[in-house]
Amino acid sequence: MAYKITDACINCGTCDSECPSTAISEKENARWIDADICIDCGACAGACPAEAIIAG
Repeated sequence: MAYKITDACINCGTCDSECPSTAISEKENARWIDADICIDCGACAGACPAEAIIAG
């Protein structure tokens, strides 16, 4: 199951560089995860300083 970014996202971009599958993009001043590309590794969640990424 893909990870999701919550409204707590501060749009810092830290998760982008941690994602091995490049599933994270910016949209409307926030980050979002493409569920079709996400490999469910959790690297983004571990790197998020706002703890805004959760298992979907």
